[in-house]
Amino acid sequence: MTLSRTLAERALALTWADIDPPAKTAAKTFLHDTLCVGAAGARAPLADNVLAAARRWGEGTTCSVLGRAGVRLPQPSAAFVNAFQIHAQEFDCVHEPAVVHPMATVGAVILSEADRAAAEGRPISGEALLTALVAGVEVAASLGLAATTPLKFFRPATAGIFGCVAALISLRRLPSEQAVSAFGYALAFASGTMQAHAEGKPALPIQIANAARAAVMAADLAEADLPGPEASIEGPFGYLSLFETAHDPAPLTDPAPGFRIAEVSWKPFPTGRAAHGGIVALQTLMAEHGLTAADVSEAVYRAPPLIHRLVGRRPTTDMAPAWARLCLPWLGAVVLTRGTVGLADFTPDRLSDPTLLTLAERIRVKADDNPDPAAFTPATLTVTTTDGRILTHTVIAQLGSPAQPLTREQHLLKQAACLDFAGLGANAAAVAEAIDRFETLADASSTLSLLGAHT
Repeated sequence: MTLSRTLAERALALTWADIDPPAKTAAKTFLHDTLCVGAAGARAPLADNVLAAARRWGEGTTCSVLGRAGVRLPQPSAAFVNAFQIHAQEFDCVHEPAVVHPMATVGAVILSEADRAAAEGRPISGEALLTALVAGVEVAASLGLAATTPLKFFRPATAGIFGCVAALISLRRLPSEQAVSAFGYALAFASGTMQAHAEGKPALPIQIANAARAAVMAADLAEADLPGPEASIEGPFGYLSLFETAHDPAPLTDPAPGFRIAEVSWKPFPTGRAAHGGIVALQTLMAEHGLTAADVSEAVYRAPPLIHRLVGRRPTTDMAPAWARLCLPWLGAVVLTRGTVGLADFTPDRLSDPTLLTLAERIRVKADDNPDPAAFTPATLTVTTTDGRILTHTVIAQLGSPAQPLTREQHLLKQAACLDFAGLGANAAAVAEAIDRFETLADASSTLSLLGAHT
């Protein structure tokens, strides 16, 4: 019994009734988050370029694109563009221990599947879509948790494609052999490295987009009865052997009680998740001690090695938005000057602002000796002020994590801000109401009309 067959059978067996209340709530919450973040992503830098490229691969009437009324594409291309938009502004949710953004891939694919099914006259119910979401996140996050060494490939894409296939197995009710083959083609298509992250290039969300598109292709090939590799997960040249330096398959073979979707974290800020602890630490010192930009002589965020690796980079005068979102010194400067970081902060004028760049030179990230390759906390911000004070704040849990979740009000404020950025602010209440009753919908794609996705 290969792992791909085990995972396929789990996806097929899962029902909405099997899912516990915390996971049901999380599934609706993060579907809401993904829809709104994806709609805002239609106005992300280079999103129009991505759409233009996708249109060269063929137009269609099958599937819509979040935040873009009247745009219709074939399913693989719609999944590609939506996945790019969901991740392009680093605002999508994340499973921190797995270092996986599961909804950028899984969310884009299940939305495209709902659109395709409705266009073909066989609508997918809200309950079925949410069940597939839980099944997909379970596989993507568990693959990330199986890694015991730091990521070298871009896990949101490489693990994400397998999560997408699990979701499609659930929605399409693929026979066992086809389901195993779909995982096999996911392995054939899996790709994405950390080089784009190191350089701060838009190839990072493109890798997520490619995973979403390739998952649709993998399922289509399997349904066309092309046999795929059987041991795609644990084989000598399977996912775990090739994409992770070392691994322990226990999260896949012996899953813990509950569901991984309930372990997912919100992103309160449109930045790399690794920067969030430092942002909140600065906000805390500003609130508790009246700290201002003028007070800062030096600020050092001492954090696990993963944090330094992901957001310890230095700002440059010509940095792109993708670089800035992963640069805690620059993000810290923005927080010190206006109290927070938002979607509108990544304009050319802001990125080249000499005041921000000068302030960012006083902020650094240092790696501590934490041996956990996936740790985000604990971390401590130490600020030395110009008058000689030493101010510190230690982050034990990141805002938005299961240990410190957003309140309902904070969640709704984030979604409203995303829709406002997308020019859809008037629809925020209607979208929230639709999500609250999503499991009762006969056609899961009906909600997309509120996201600017239909004419």
